[in-house]
Amino acid sequence: MTTVTVQLPEPAPRHSDEPPPRPRLLHMSPGQSADFGRGTPGAPLAVPLDDPGVSRHAGRITATEDYWLLSNHSAAATYVVENMEGAGEHIKVAPGRIGAPVPFELSRVILPAAEGSVEFKVFAPQHVYREPGGDPAAGEPTATPFSLDPTSKYFLVLLALCEPRLRSPSDAAVPGVGEVVERLRPLPSCAGLTRSAVNYHIDYLATTKLRLREDPDEPAAGGARRSRLVALALRFDLVREEHLRLLPPPVRR
Repeated sequence: MTTVTVQLPEPAPRHSDEPPPRPRLLHMSPGQSADFGRGTPGAPLAVPLDDPGVSRHAGRITATEDYWLLSNHSAAATYVVENMEGAGEHIKVAPGRIGAPVPFELSRVILPAAEGSVEFKVFAPQHVYREPGGDPAAGEPTATPFSLDPTSKYFLVLLALCEPRLRSPSDAAVPGVGEVVERLRPLPSCAGLTRSAVNYHIDYLATTKLRLREDPDEPAAGGARRSRLVALALRFDLVREEHLRLLPPPVRR
């Protein structure tokens, strides 16, 4: 039974007009392992990474039931595993770490290389979740820690603040108040949106909805507060890529 699939890195095409080749896939069953790295002459590894900056035996992945393990055989390089469905969510696997569990369904493994980095993808099975309401011992319903209404204007403000990192996890910039106003004004419900209104919604999110801890040294409407709102919202998936459809189409520059 296949549980984990590795998409092998593709060699660069010899000619620019060549069509991209079909992805090469390595299917793994529970308990099976595959080594990755540069390999040795005459003894290629299951996941070849052809770069002089990558160790000959850089590491190993091992399939389990619905996740996989990553071992880092390097003496100095840290490997990064990105959640391809998350907004910047990732884990780091330190040099010498054996059997680090990777909980993501769609992952990108990134290794430092002589020229930038090399990477390959790993696909795990869809995770299984319990059915809601299936606990026979359940009593009073649990209060929702963060109750957000996606149809509200404050949610649109929060979404506009989070948009750059949802679209590009490496983007560290959080929009300013004026940028949020310009981003939302094309929406009929936000045609009359002002800077003071955006600041009001940010304050409402910080004090009532997401309940940020007060920092006496932080300006009430400063960039630090916006950054903390974005970090909290993305950490707990309060805004997700699927919510981006609530915003106007992005302007191509």
